[in-house]
Amino acid sequence: MKKLGLVLGICLLIIGCGEKDTTFLITEKSVGSLLSETTVANLNQVFAQDSISKDTASSDSGKIKIYQKNGKHLLTLTSSSDSIPTIENIRIFDNRYKTDKGIGLNSTFQDIQENYSIKKIVTTINSIVIFPKESNLYFTIDKEELPSNLRYTTSKVEAVQIPPTAKIKYLMLGWE
Repeated sequence: MKKLGLVLGICLLIIGCGEKDTTFLITEKSVGSLLSETTVANLNQVFAQDSISKDTASSDSGKIKIYQKNGKHLLTLTSSSDSIPTIENIRIFDNRYKTDKGIGLNSTFQDIQENYSIKKIVTTINSIVIFPKESNLYFTIDKEELPSNLRYTTSKVEAVQIPPTAKIKYLMLGWE
């Protein structure tokens, strides 16, 4: 009987190891257990183990912040203004979240280039935003990561001008 229990235990271990943990996985249609079809009304079910903060006092009432029970900020969600609101935009705050290609908040511009083709780079006052082709992701890099001659310009920044070691400041995913 003990041998049967041991064999069953080993089988369960092997089966369990074959499944990929998606708790912090970012795909085009999901961020962890949050799906692109999830409505704002269903967030309490999706994040039952976490805390949800909706700021209704400010003009930014479409923002929903998700925290772990220990207070760690995981995500900030922006909801649509549809009759049945869904999630339009997600900003990742926790560095455990990674794309299916392994890109997260601890990644660099080189990591982005090695895993995605770049569709466009938009220059703003304080940062550059990188939009990969065929993806709803976008990455923001602070201009402080750029060479000094590019930090205070609003001119277009090209990929070759961005240091490979430039760190991602913001990682976001947009659903339409």
